[in-house]
Amino acid sequence: MTLKFLGTGTSQGIPVIGCKCEVCTSDNPKNRRFRSSAMITSESGRKILIDCGPDFRQQMILNNEDHLDAILLTHEHNDHVIGLDDVRPLIFRNRTDMPLYCQKRVAEEVKSRFPYAFAEVRYPGAPSFELHEINSDFSLFDVDIKPVHVLHHKLEIVGFKIKNLAYITDASYISPQEKENLMNLDFLILNCIRKTEPHPAHFILEDIRTLHSELKPRNLYLTHISHMFGLHDVEEALLPDGIHLATDGLVLEF
Repeated sequence: MTLKFLGTGTSQGIPVIGCKCEVCTSDNPKNRRFRSSAMITSESGRKILIDCGPDFRQQMILNNEDHLDAILLTHEHNDHVIGLDDVRPLIFRNRTDMPLYCQKRVAEEVKSRFPYAFAEVRYPGAPSFELHEINSDFSLFDVDIKPVHVLHHKLEIVGFKIKNLAYITDASYISPQEKENLMNLDFLILNCIRKTEPHPAHFILEDIRTLHSELKPRNLYLTHISHMFGLHDVEEALLPDGIHLATDGLVLEF
């Protein structure tokens, strides 16, 4: 089973429009980041997308991905859902509604932002989705998935634990109960928006160091990274052993 990072950037992506900082003007492709998203490929070849932001079309094309079986949504912010309309070619090819797995609140937001996808009579070419509410652990094809409930400022969102890997983005707090489910993983993926200056809705590097010491993953990868974090190669070399900056296109086998 694999996880491929389709995007590792924040809601603005990198480069940020109009920014002339050293990260945004870097020629190193590792400093270019689409909005955060990941693709799970199961042992049987099933494709499960985690989040579908505004860069979805480019992410699929650049990664030579041409199939999708289901989508997991962590929450309803635009950088995680607004690309859903671009799933249309895959829906048409599959000849069936695209399954979406999310919290009830998120499902209502999807209906609100894409009402034409849920109309009783849809116009030709409209997308169509099959909504599934996440309440507890569930199985999807040949994959067992455990939701991980965290806080993004005051908004409850979900991450996902699959086998010995957990993917959590846009978090600022993990409860003691959920931390018990995240101990000693092979791969723990967490958001880290910048190195310093506390953020109300995201972890910063100090938080990550604490969580790394507490949860003891074998490998901890950072995603949802902003241009304020610094140049990839410089900052990667400064990170403690076992902590890494994820990059767009990176593949983890688990």
